[in-house]
Amino acid sequence: MARQFLFIGVNVRYLARKLAFYLIALWAAVTINFALPRMLPGNPVDMLMAKLAQRGQVAPETRKAFELLLGADDGKSIFVQYFEYLGNVVRGDFGVSVTYFPNSVSSVIGDALPWTIGLVGISTVLSFIIAQTLGLLAGWKRGSWLDSLVPASTVLQAVPYFWLALILAYIFAVTLGWFPLNGAYNYREVSTGLNSEFILSVIKYGTLPAITIILSSLGAGLVGMRNMMVSTLSEDYVVTAKAKGLRNRRIMTMYAGRNAILPSIAGFALALSGVVGGSIVTEQVFAYPGIGLVLLQAVQNNDYALMQGVFLVITVSVLLTNLLVDLLYGVIDPRTRQDG
Repeated sequence: MARQFLFIGVNVRYLARKLAFYLIALWAAVTINFALPRMLPGNPVDMLMAKLAQRGQVAPETRKAFELLLGADDGKSIFVQYFEYLGNVVRGDFGVSVTYFPNSVSSVIGDALPWTIGLVGISTVLSFIIAQTLGLLAGWKRGSWLDSLVPASTVLQAVPYFWLALILAYIFAVTLGWFPLNGAYNYREVSTGLNSEFILSVIKYGTLPAITIILSSLGAGLVGMRNMMVSTLSEDYVVTAKAKGLRNRRIMTMYAGRNAILPSIAGFALALSGVVGGSIVTEQVFAYPGIGLVLLQAVQNNDYALMQGVFLVITVSVLLTNLLVDLLYGVIDPRTRQDG
């Protein structure tokens, strides 16, 4: 019983350390997000007001809101502005978007975020599963035809996102006509909602962008898992398991594979940030209405409020994924939960 309570206590301390670390990282990200617009040369509010004035008269309240958001309010100290900004972040109030005026930044991000989560999230998970499975088999069967194809996967990783996206679009959308060229679904013929027609249309339109992300992020994970598998097979516990006469499948998955996958899990969250960056280009090529396309339009239109909101959402997503991966790593490898 005492050992059980000790084990639970170690888990609680491990979880508390992780949560504290990521809360500090989140605070640092929010602070940097607050400081960046205030470090820009000139007055960003004047540029925003000039753009809004082209679409009609701008109310004084609108200028005041952007001054509070971007730090051009000379009547308040930087500390007061900072705490007001933190309060707005907690409420989810990021101001009004210039690009999508008069829509708020929160509503713009809320409309685009599900598309990116569906595309990048599912594609990244599929890429990870495929890479680890193929790397596991290639490392287990060294010298096989599958093992000989592993170096070729690095070629896909070297190809830029936009180049691979353009090639796939030209072959499968323009030449063969198997998939649509751009968009997220057939908005002319299909109504949105949880119905079979809409779901099938979303899958059809998202296949090419998903394949681009999967192929671009497949190489590193596959090679890494294969090399770790080869190294793990020479460990004493694997040799002992073979000497005991255990089934090959159990040795491959529970003994060799479980330990070989640990570095890949640790690097999964870091790889996700690169995939998110690449998805910005992918969404632009396929005109996919996700966060990447919204961010690009925000940059083109100097929409600082929208850029702040998107940067914060991406940062929080990466931090949250890192936290989940750290917790999963602790479940797979109990040694990481022990106090040093």
